[in-house]
Amino acid sequence: MKKLSEFVKERRKEVNLTQEEFAERAGVALTVVRKIEQGKTNLNLDKVNLVLRMFGHVLGPVNQKELSK
Repeated sequence: MKKLSEFVKERRKEVNLTQEEFAERAGVALTVVRKIEQGKTNLNLDKVNLVLRMFGHVLGPVNQKELSK
């Protein structure tokens, strides 16, 4: 499974956007994009989902039992 930080950084680069441009289009602060791409763990889920919606994805709670299937 790909890490969130890797996914966002790779996809952002695929669409040729700087972190600043991407943050503006996603409607989040530049610091949000930087924290995600650096792999920080203390993130606001709503802000993460604003970023992920740019790629047609969302992140939500997952039951541990579902992960082991």
